[in-house]
Amino acid sequence: QVHLVESGGGLVQPGGSLRLSCATSGFTFKNYAMKWSRQAPGKEREWVATITSGPGSTNYADSVMGRFTISRDNAKNTVYLQMNILKPEDTAVYYCNVPRLNSWGQGTHVTVSS
Repeated sequence: QVHLVESGGGLVQPGGSLRLSCATSGFTFKNYAMKWSRQAPGKEREWVATITSGPGSTNYADSVMGRFTISRDNAKNTVYLQMNILKPEDTAVYYCNVPRLNSWGQGTHVTVSS
């Protein structure tokens, strides 16, 4: 059974940083692309970043390009999202997912506020 658990969210001031983690189990992690998405209050869920399997190529939404970095540790079956220069508009619940398996975690809350 596929299991995804996000962690690392919290309250941070504008300009600050957080690193989110998504620990996975139940599938061969290294063989699958992974994505981070987010859902702000009152808005639809939006894609944030993707990392492929194999070489680990990355893609980012324009809104986070240059500030966020997605990475993966295949030995730990974990995907990360390093978030820098956070803005109030980054406030959301952040989710990791495995697109090919249509599996999602429960999300972790990020609040950017002074």
